[in-house]
Amino acid sequence: MHNLAIYGFGGVGRAVLAQALLHFNLALVADRSGYVVGPLSNESWLAVAAAKAQGAALASLPEGTSGDWRAALPAGCLVADTTAEANAAQLVELAGRGMSLVLANKKPLCEDLNLFQALVAERRTRYEATVGAGLPIVVTTNLLRDTGDQVQRIEGCLSGTLGFLLSSIEQGQPYSAAVREAKALGWTEPDPRDDLGGVDVARKALILARTLGYQWNLSDIAIEPLYPAAFADLSIAEFMAQLDQLDAGYAQRQAEAVAQGQTLRYVAAITPEGARVGLQAVAKDSPLGSLKGPDNMVAWTTNRYQERPLVVRGPGAGVEVTASAVLFDLLALR
Repeated sequence: MHNLAIYGFGGVGRAVLAQALLHFNLALVADRSGYVVGPLSNESWLAVAAAKAQGAALASLPEGTSGDWRAALPAGCLVADTTAEANAAQLVELAGRGMSLVLANKKPLCEDLNLFQALVAERRTRYEATVGAGLPIVVTTNLLRDTGDQVQRIEGCLSGTLGFLLSSIEQGQPYSAAVREAKALGWTEPDPRDDLGGVDVARKALILARTLGYQWNLSDIAIEPLYPAAFADLSIAEFMAQLDQLDAGYAQRQAEAVAQGQTLRYVAAITPEGARVGLQAVAKDSPLGSLKGPDNMVAWTTNRYQERPLVVRGPGAGVEVTASAVLFDLLALR
């Protein structure tokens, strides 16, 4: 069995562990505090995961060690990064040591272009889980590119949170109430602006653009946040309290779209000329217009799929489906 290390031991990392135990020899799990190194029985690994789920830091466990987990990696190990760290340079160093990498972490793929190219140069880094959780979006993009198809346009709704928000507005709910409900349901980050700002969607768009070979940076993508600039410096409490000021504007935009037989979606659009993420009025009977709730969707218009775009649709978030995409990549690299 191949050795596997998991860096990042939150919900996704623990789900990867549970799904991967039958396929890999788990060599190490790590969090910011330290790491636990094998060999351990499957039952013992699951007990480590249970302790972490209860709030324990790995270094505090009887099996735990503080320090740099990378020094404990066996040669030729597969490494799954399920953190949210901007750690591209460290991952490039691991790749240089012969490690194969699987990322659920978007940030390294959106750092300096040279680091991205170094990560993917030998095709020993895979990152399906970074766009659309468990949906086959990256692998489909690679398939189109590798078989010589010319991608003319990618359009997608890539945020379950923003999908929920706009579906609620479409059904007549005020913007402020929809944001508060999404936050109460756990659909948003503790600061909802982390979702409403659109940067996470822009990162996903950049990953797809770079996968196609476009030498772009995050600053090259136009981003429309779903709140005004004046709201950016408010405290979270102030932001939530002032949301009602935005209700009329978003209600008007939705009404204008409906009058044209359209509805609003938060869309990432990528073409050879550039990329943009933001609100877009789309036909109600289009693939994006038919999307409801937190589902994600991506549509590829290509030389082969011109009149009828190739469409992938389904849950774009969730611990288990995200972990399944990580496992898919790990199995492909064995």
